Amino acid sequence: MPFSQLPQSIADALVGRGYTQPTPVQAAVIESDAEARDLLVSAQTGSGKTVAFGLAMAQQLLDADGNLSTPGAPLALIIAPTRELAMQVSRELEWLYAPARARIATCVGGMDSARERRNLSHGTHIVVGTPGRLRDHLERGALDLSALRCAVLDEADEMLDMGFREDLEEILDATPDNRRTLLFSATMPRPIVALAKRYQRDALRISTLDERQGHGDISYQAVAVSPSDIENAVINLLRFHEAETAMLFCATRDNVRHLHASLVERGFAAVALSGEHSQNERNHALQALRDGRARVCVATDVAARGIDVASLSLVIHVEVPRDAEVLQHRSGRTGRAGRKGTAVLIVPFSRRRRVEGILRSARIEAEWMPAPSAASIREQDRNRLLAKLAEPVEATEEETQLAQRLLAEQTPENIALALVRAHSQTMPQPEELIDLSSAENRRGEAGEKQHRPGFEDTAWFRMDIGRRQNADPRWILPLLCRRGHITRADVGAIRILANETHFEVRRAIEAKFRSALQRTAREGAEDESGIRIEPAPGAPQPGAHGKVHKPRRTGESGPRHDGPRGGKPGKKFPPRHGGGHGGGKDRRAH
Repeated sequence: MPFSQLPQSIADALVGRGYTQPTPVQAAVIESDAEARDLLVSAQTGSGKTVAFGLAMAQQLLDADGNLSTPGAPLALIIAPTRELAMQVSRELEWLYAPARARIATCVGGMDSARERRNLSHGTHIVVGTPGRLRDHLERGALDLSALRCAVLDEADEMLDMGFREDLEEILDATPDNRRTLLFSATMPRPIVALAKRYQRDALRISTLDERQGHGDISYQAVAVSPSDIENAVINLLRFHEAETAMLFCATRDNVRHLHASLVERGFAAVALSGEHSQNERNHALQALRDGRARVCVATDVAARGIDVASLSLVIHVEVPRDAEVLQHRSGRTGRAGRKGTAVLIVPFSRRRRVEGILRSARIEAEWMPAPSAASIREQDRNRLLAKLAEPVEATEEETQLAQRLLAEQTPENIALALVRAHSQTMPQPEELIDLSSAENRRGEAGEKQHRPGFEDTAWFRMDIGRRQNADPRWILPLLCRRGHITRADVGAIRILANETHFEVRRAIEAKFRSALQRTAREGAEDESGIRIEPAPGAPQPGAHGKVHKPRRTGESGPRHDGPRGGKPGKKFPPRHGGGHGGGKDRRAH
């Protein structure tokens, strides 16, 4: 048996839990060269690291017969960044050390501190807690670390990012010098290295990140969208996958609040987690996810730390993660313990190159694809409904009688139609997304403009940016919507010239558009509010656009133009992707 070198009580617990072989990180920490040494371990979320440090510290805690001494001052201390992670660690250690009759105390914020002090006073073997609460008990004299044999810092990088450096240092300074220190961190920035040098002795460096290759049980997808379509893409991804539980990551608590409100308004059973929520609110939200009352969780990176929901199968990066480590931490909420998961990155066109760089750094191959369309979602709904109806049904006698009565009073077709309608009404409606590949509204073969309904009478405007400033309909359209307080349906043709761009709007909204432009303009500003947009006497004359640039093919040699070219001093515009823009061609954006 792979765990045969462990104390018998620990081996029995593993067998009882169904373990047959260790994960890479578990195997590494119980190797002979790691025995009794300080360890500096890089392992990703979901790699089995909680059990790993439970195995690693067993030799310091148990005697030759696999038993523990009488509970008193703690022998082991595990420090975790969040209450949820600390509770999760405590639950894992409880079954692992159950045969040895270990007494485990948990000390976390949001719980009854008086009860925690009583538990500590009655004696314990292992203490699991968060830095702030542990420091509080230490300063009050309730936590005695004089007999500590092993200290574990779980997700140390997150604890430093959250500002717990002083807490950690005070806690570790109160421990014996001969303790064993195990430091687990998914990343190894300089502050972690400095912490290891100060509190570890001749630490063995262990890394299993390459072996995991960015979570082999996670399928990565990336969808490129217009910036104005991000929220609609979220809706369609949730509807397309219909995951039992999904987690959506935003960068700030304000964005969490806004997206959560939008999802609830559309009919999704959603909860939110961010720094503005109390511990009681967090508890209710997590319980709603675990018991199925909620299926979607919108969260910030820090707030989602330590969350372990068994049914979580979909992670959506609503906002691009800042680096490869954040990408892996977020995605690691799914694809755990042998389960399959999907992680989707929603990528505004202007940030595609950045995302590609993050994926390379993380050694992750993502499949680039369009966001699910409303038509594809409806097709998925039909297939799911047919599959569900094909499943065998165990009916009660009362249900059978009701079914027979329905068949006697209604035709099978009417019953089926009622069933389809009842099914569709329980689900939020998908959103129509901008189709940037649409070829509509180009000039006809005779050179005459083809109007779509509502654009027979239009007003032309112009902007003081063009091809040389990387003007692109993909970001011009949402810019016009934001500046002019209109929708994309109000914008007609977009013609990009060398140094300016002309576009048309419906005559019916011209006055409203002009008024909004005046309110949102800031002369000389460096952002989009500094772009001058003004009425034009009419459509640009034929031939005014100059040379037409064709898109570069993938792999074609030649210079790249990803930054501003010939723009106004200091003014920054989104980079273009995929080559030139076709000069003065009509570009209808849908």
